[in-house]
Amino acid sequence: MRTLMQGEAPVAYGQIYVLSAGGEDPQAWESMGGQRNGLCGAALPGTIFLITGLHTGRVAFTVELHDAEPAPGGEWEEIVEASFRPLGATYLSSWGGEPSWLLDLPDTGYRVRYNATGMDAAREADAELDDEPCVDRYLLQFWPAPPSPDRVVRQTSHAAAYWHENATSQPPPLTPEEKAEAQRLAAAKAGEAEERSWLAAETDFWGGRLPSESVRSLQGSARAAALLDCALAERLVEVGGEDQTRVARWIARRAIAEAGLGGIAWIADALRAADAGETLPPLFSDERAAWDQLWSDPEVPDTEVTTVDGRIDNFRQQAAALPTIFALDLEDPLRAVLEAFWAAAATFGQGRTGELADEIRHTFPEVFDPSRPIGRVGEA
Repeated sequence: MRTLMQGEAPVAYGQIYVLSAGGEDPQAWESMGGQRNGLCGAALPGTIFLITGLHTGRVAFTVELHDAEPAPGGEWEEIVEASFRPLGATYLSSWGGEPSWLLDLPDTGYRVRYNATGMDAAREADAELDDEPCVDRYLLQFWPAPPSPDRVVRQTSHAAAYWHENATSQPPPLTPEEKAEAQRLAAAKAGEAEERSWLAAETDFWGGRLPSESVRSLQGSARAAALLDCALAERLVEVGGEDQTRVARWIARRAIAEAGLGGIAWIADALRAADAGETLPPLFSDERAAWDQLWSDPEVPDTEVTTVDGRIDNFRQQAAALPTIFALDLEDPLRAVLEAFWAAAATFGQGRTGELADEIRHTFPEVFDPSRPIGRVGEA
C-alpha cells in the first residue's frame, strides 16, 4: 500500500474531485448518472466527483493505492465503490483547482472506494474555521480491477442517504456517440432558429413579404428602389432586358418632365440618343460636367421637393431628376430601370411614389400583367 496524499484538504460547496488531464469537467449529476451511490460520482471518463458533508472549510483526507482490494474498515460510517480509469496525469483537486495534489496512478483500470465519517455533523456545522478541528474525515482507496457497477457498501448518515437517493434519479451520462448526435441536433436546432430569426427580420425589412432572391440581392440605389415598391421591382426583375430598357427610358422622360427639364436642349438631346439606342452625348460621359451644366444653365428651372424619407424639405427637384439620365447609360438594364425609378421617385418627392408607380403600370400594362409569361413583350 502507498499513501498518495494525506492531510487537510479545503472543500467548497461540499465538493472535491479527482481529475485527469484527459478527463471531462466535473458535473455533479452527470457524474452520478446511472449510479446507486451519490457520494463518489465516476460515471464520466477520467473524473471522480466526491461529495463531503462540510459545505466550506477543511476536511481530513487521505488517498491510498493498494495492490489488491483492502478489507473495509469498521471505523467508516459511509463506504461506496465505483470503477475508474485515469486519462493522463491525475490530481486530487479542490473546488477551483487550488490546491491540488498529484496522484501517482499508473495507467490501468481501478476500483475506487470512498470512505467517510462525520458527514451529518459536518453538514450541520456547514462551515469550519481555520482554528477548528476537522469535523469529517475521508479515505479514498484505489486498487487495480476490471470495470464493474458501483455499489453502496455501508450507509448510516442522513447526508449520505440524501445523496444516494438523488443519484438514483439521474439518467446515465450520454455515450460519446450520443453526445455527438445531441450536439449535432442542438446545432441544427440553433441553425433553424437563426434562419427563422433572419427570415423574420428580412421579411419585416421588406415590408411584410419576402421577395425573391434576385430582388434581395440588389445593391445601392436599385435596392432602395425595390424597397419603395417591392412588387414593381419583382416584376422588373422577371421581365426581359428589352422591357426593362423601355420602362427605364419612359421613367427618365417622366422625371425630366416633372422637373420642368423637357425643354432644355442638352437634356432633350440625351433623351433622344437613349431612345435611339445610341451613346449619350459627350457631356454625359463625365457626370461632373453634366452637373456643372445643370448648375450653370440659366434656363434650368429651380423648384424644390421634400425627399422621400422626409429628411430634407427643400431638395432641388432638377438635381433629383438628372440621375435618371445617368441610369440610361448603365450596361445592366435591370439596374438601369431600378436606378431610374429611384431617381424619379426622388423627383416626385415625399408621398408621391405610389403615384409614379401607378403611372408606370398604367403605361406598360403588357409588362406588369401578372398573367403574361415572363420574357420580352411579344414572346410566346
